[in-house]
Amino acid sequence: LMGYITDLRLHLINTYPDFFVSGSIHYGYMDYTYFYFFPKSLKKRNLKIAILFIHDTFTFEAWLAGYNKNVQTKYLELFKEGNWNKYHIAPDAKGVDYIINYTLIDNPDFSDPEALTKRIENGTLSFINDIEDFLSKH
Repeated sequence: LMGYITDLRLHLINTYPDFFVSGSIHYGYMDYTYFYFFPKSLKKRNLKIAILFIHDTFTFEAWLAGYNKNVQTKYLELFKEGNWNKYHIAPDAKGVDYIINYTLIDNPDFSDPEALTKRIENGTLSFINDIEDFLSKH
């Protein structure tokens, strides 16, 4: 699993040189493992995207998060006021580390890592595009 996540991160670094990809993988407390992957347009707004593997639910997710709680609260309110309904919005900024989360893949099949990587990549890019589209209008 950790080898796959390392390979996924390296694939994104090599494929998207203009994106920010965190320098390391965060292993957490084995509840989830994640790294950051996002474009400059989100970084300018102090926003970031995390690609996570949630161990308890055996899912890959993408999270939109702020660089700090003030940024997170600001954008959480913006998405709520904008009646965002495409992805799950956090109920509030307290006690959660995301503004929006999206389940990319339930119960991933690691027997075909190339196909799995493509699904995660495409889902994450779609998530990013939808967020950028919303932000450009609000």
